[in-house]
Amino acid sequence: MPALNKRQVAFALAGLILLSLGLLQVRKTVQLSPERVSVLEATTEAQKTQTDIVVEISGQVEKPGVYKLQNGSRVEDLIVAAGGISAEADRVWLDKTLNRAAKLLDGQKLFIPPKNSGDIKVYQPSNAVQGSGLININTAGLSDLDTLPGIGPVYGQNIIEHRPYSNIEELVSKGALKEFVFEKIKDKITAY
Repeated sequence: MPALNKRQVAFALAGLILLSLGLLQVRKTVQLSPERVSVLEATTEAQKTQTDIVVEISGQVEKPGVYKLQNGSRVEDLIVAAGGISAEADRVWLDKTLNRAAKLLDGQKLFIPPKNSGDIKVYQPSNAVQGSGLININTAGLSDLDTLPGIGPVYGQNIIEHRPYSNIEELVSKGALKEFVFEKIKDKITAY
């Protein structure tokens, strides 16, 4: 019987060794490789940038309203979501003023004027916002912009050509004005 015990001990010891080696092998394969970790991080970053924005379009479009679009959407995407430009839209204004490739910002509003409307400000209560006396850089005509300090016909035309603006700081970021000119008028203008 003592020989049998030695044999049992030898088998048990061999089994433990094999079991330990097997566990070590499983442990090595379960650990994540650096590539897997970086892919997970990249996916997480991509998900963070996939947020939606909410924008409004009104005026001469088939379905005016508020739309939820993907972050990074363009003006053209909003027009398509609204069913396209209506037959009554001012096509000349669209060609001269609207940049369909511009990226939309959350909370932005776009107004498409009717044809033969002349200056867009006719369809606004006034160039000022709620009696504040601020000139709306999105709707003001050249003559109104010319009343601002440091703005003449050239800068006025630059402002018109770079429309629409989501905020007044875009006058500088879009290249319509130099920083020193913007500083002279920033308290006298609005983008809404």
